[in-house]
Amino acid sequence: MAPNDSAHIAEEDDLGTGRRRAARYAVPVAVIGVAAATIGLVPALAAAGDPSLPKISAQELIEKIAASDTERLSGSVKISTDLGLPSLAGLGDLAGGALAPKDGAGGGGSASTADPSTKLMELGSGTHTLRVAADGPDKQRVSILEDAAEYSLIHNGDDVWAYDSASNEAFHATSPEGTEKGRSGNKAEGLSGKDVPATPREFAEQALAAAGDTTSVTVDGTARVAGREAYRLVLKPKQSGSTVESVKIAVDAETGTPLKFTLAPSSGGKAVVDVGFTKVDFGKPAASTFDFTPPKGTKVTQGDEARQADPVEPKLPKGGEGAGKTAPPTVIGKGWSAVYAFTSPDGAPTAKDTAGLPKEAQGFLDALGDKVTGKFGSGTVYKTRLVNALMTDDGKIYVGAVTPDTLVRAADGAK
Repeated sequence: MAPNDSAHIAEEDDLGTGRRRAARYAVPVAVIGVAAATIGLVPALAAAGDPSLPKISAQELIEKIAASDTERLSGSVKISTDLGLPSLAGLGDLAGGALAPKDGAGGGGSASTADPSTKLMELGSGTHTLRVAADGPDKQRVSILEDAAEYSLIHNGDDVWAYDSASNEAFHATSPEGTEKGRSGNKAEGLSGKDVPATPREFAEQALAAAGDTTSVTVDGTARVAGREAYRLVLKPKQSGSTVESVKIAVDAETGTPLKFTLAPSSGGKAVVDVGFTKVDFGKPAASTFDFTPPKGTKVTQGDEARQADPVEPKLPKGGEGAGKTAPPTVIGKGWSAVYAFTSPDGAPTAKDTAGLPKEAQGFLDALGDKVTGKFGSGTVYKTRLVNALMTDDGKIYVGAVTPDTLVRAADGAK
């Protein structure tokens, strides 16, 4: 099927309503590392040959996504991401030593290996296989399959269970009555599965929520994903300076559910994020899918215990009155080329202070960073294939999904 010409720029001014409706479902993307890291998924296996489907406009396809009422599904996805980060080897022991709780904290002397707040960060790099299932807003399950083990996160009503078969440890948290689910303050927050992107739909809704008048939105033919017929929706920045070349979303022709999400970088090469089902079933999962009882001998950590075992936040060097405080970031530019600028908290390390870091951390930062100069002075740009950050020697920070040159121009213009 050829690209739909009716979905080009002349139509884009009418897309606001659809985007606002799609924005209701937006799910934040996890951010890790010096600049940022993003959970990604490798492509779904697609059958040969693109299906022949009725023509549809970009506006109609966005509306179809927003109107989709898919709440029940099960299937498999593969996970991979390529941010272009250097190896983290050598940093694990450093981080472990700095962040490990004190002996006796939480009764066990260490945090649970099943705690989702740390375990799910592993999805920020490498390749993983997931099994996912959902039955409405109160029942979700995500399982990470490993060579000889499995990690599962199960949300069933007010209960959230996580289980790591490799260590035979489990984590349990609940939402008290009268408290909005996921905001109990006992580490149940963010563990329902809704706050951790694990399907193409969640990535797609994030992208659509961010789309505005700086985005070209078109329909570019059809695809077959996990045995399903789908339309291809393409989002591209109209502006220069972004690290994003395009976002492509394969939308199920029958249900409006995104089946595949691909974020291609402007620098070329393989996708930074590529999300797709390998298998999907829109039937009701078995009720037992969301049941969990810890196996005999499992070490169970309760959410309140884990909170008590959390390490004490490291104190920043004294920097006089107001040390440690920082103002909200300001936004320079808009859309895909937006840069977020803020000042390091008083007393916090600046680019000049990194020489005092441990050797492993210094080597990692050196691999990420390039020294730059401009009207703003001098500093270091820390790079990934998606998000870049400029830290100036005088404590200013500029971050965005933009090129290093765009960061430098933003810093120069802010002076």
